[in-house]
Amino acid sequence: MAGGSVGYSRSSGSRTVVRVVVAGDRGTGKSSLIAAAASESFQENVPSVLPPTRLPADFFPDHVPVTLIDTSSSLENRGKLNEELKRADAIVLTYACDQPLTLSHLSSHWLHELRRLEVKVPVIIVGCKLDLRDENNQMSLEQVMSPIMQKFREIETCIECSAATMIQVPEAFYYAQKAVLHPTSPLFDQENQCLRERCARALRRIFVLCDHDMDGALNDVELNEFQVKCFNAPLQPAEIVGVKRVVHEKIPAGVNQLGLTLTGFLFLHALFIEKGRIETTWAVLRKFGYDDYLKLRDDFLPVPSKRAPDQSVELTSEAVEFLSGVFRLFDTDNDGALQPTDLDELFCTAPESPWDGAPYKDAAERTARGDISLNAFLSQWALMTALDPHRSLANLVYIGYGGDPASALRITRRRSVDRKKQRTERNVFQCFVFGPRSAGKSSLLNSLLGSNAFTARSNYRPLSKINSATGEHYAANVVDQHGGCKRTLLLREIPEDGVKKFLSNREFLAACDVAVFVYDSSDEKSWKSTKELLLDVARHGEESGYGVPCLLISAKDDLDPHPVAIRDSLKVSQKLGIEAPIPLSMKLSNPHNIFGRIISAAEHPHLGIPETETGRKRKQYQQLVNRSLIYVSIGAAVTVVGLAGYRAYAANRSTSN
Repeated sequence: MAGGSVGYSRSSGSRTVVRVVVAGDRGTGKSSLIAAAASESFQENVPSVLPPTRLPADFFPDHVPVTLIDTSSSLENRGKLNEELKRADAIVLTYACDQPLTLSHLSSHWLHELRRLEVKVPVIIVGCKLDLRDENNQMSLEQVMSPIMQKFREIETCIECSAATMIQVPEAFYYAQKAVLHPTSPLFDQENQCLRERCARALRRIFVLCDHDMDGALNDVELNEFQVKCFNAPLQPAEIVGVKRVVHEKIPAGVNQLGLTLTGFLFLHALFIEKGRIETTWAVLRKFGYDDYLKLRDDFLPVPSKRAPDQSVELTSEAVEFLSGVFRLFDTDNDGALQPTDLDELFCTAPESPWDGAPYKDAAERTARGDISLNAFLSQWALMTALDPHRSLANLVYIGYGGDPASALRITRRRSVDRKKQRTERNVFQCFVFGPRSAGKSSLLNSLLGSNAFTARSNYRPLSKINSATGEHYAANVVDQHGGCKRTLLLREIPEDGVKKFLSNREFLAACDVAVFVYDSSDEKSWKSTKELLLDVARHGEESGYGVPCLLISAKDDLDPHPVAIRDSLKVSQKLGIEAPIPLSMKLSNPHNIFGRIISAAEHPHLGIPETETGRKRKQYQQLVNRSLIYVSIGAAVTVVGLAGYRAYAANRSTSN
């Protein structure tokens, strides 16, 4: 695999130029090195510091030009030097082969200085004036540099050259460019001499995509198809035999009677990197859509970008069908659930598991041992699609979605249009849950995660505080409606102390389909806090144009209700034109009915939107203005018609005379 044409891949990511800063002690040959590279000959009289010098694209096999920045090491120019170092894509540090002190100064000063400046780019060590080296001091470059490279892992390559004799001058900047276009660090752990996990995951996905017959090995035909796709050149039969022989000699499990196994495929790429052929592996990765961070490039992920704030993104039926099939494929024991190890295997071709951190961790129902049902699995995907469509589409592709990526997501209709049509076509609804501390918000979210037979029989794992930075929690589950209809409900808990900040954003409610306000029915203070939250949200909806249906939930109904909370809540709900508070006790009643009510409110986006006194007056005023404009328009039309009639009459009269 990867014959002679592979070594100089033209797939170099998205960079259009590489900026290389040349630094080092005075008199080490920095300017002469740059001048020799640019002119392809030795220059006798070179300025102490050259202006920026461009090496054209055709100098390099990757066809990406390089800009060389010469520097001065004098104290008065230290500020400018530091700025240039911080702007570099790669740094060439020079020493003079005839001045051993300049070599030791690299490790005692220059490399430490780069770390102090927090410059994290590849470093190429270049020994200049090779023609002047003392013939009595013939210690090998490897002996000299090995301990330095062990200490400073940012050093990519070491090379010695001579501008006077033009020995290895172009190579110095080729290696600098190569370190930028084909970096080693993302792919290979130098210390442990193995592929990095993210690289291995990407290569595993590529292997699976190329294993068309899904037998766990690449046969000769599949190997050739892979070679042609990546390098536009087939492998000869003898070359295939040679590749397999090399793999089998080093790692017998890398080849079996069917062909090259995943183990062998990964071994080959580790071997390329160890042998200095890292551009081969990068060519493969980039051909399959990966960027420099080993994630799929945006051009491979056609996520709908143009949408109004009150439009949401959902998975299409095609994507849901694919995910349901994937779930059944990994549910090897047919118990209707995936274990954590199953999920790890499912996402082994993604850069990492997308649900390990906030806001997805524990956002769907799980058993105490971490098993996840099909409904919970699909709910988790629905949540990820709503919050981060790009992430959702990327992970669909990572795990093998074979359809057109553009067919996996759909944009819903604007909620403002849904209100006018008095119906919605959405399948996923996002509900914001407001309320003071200890009112029962988290209990409501937890009950959504434990509201079906799967978790009821399996001791579900309750919601954990997954986002301590913002206090926000999410819960997602499928809710069965009357007539066998299923909808996905996403609950987002809004922390009381964060409401003011959220409402400062005009589009805060745009993503919300329905807002729920939870209060402790036995606590007057809890009700009063909830009332203020409800009024604030109602006013925000009127001012922003993103008003949403609102529901009041009178929680802890098993406790003695406070008289003020009962009386005042009924009065407020009537005044705002919303439903009366819905009583709820987690101890005495089934919360599933609450979720059905929430879904029903979201399905009727024109109903239950609170109207404040100020909003009502504004609405009346607007209606009055609109009626006045209609009267003015009618009056103007009558005037125009009358004037036209008079002119016609006058014209007829003039003609008759």
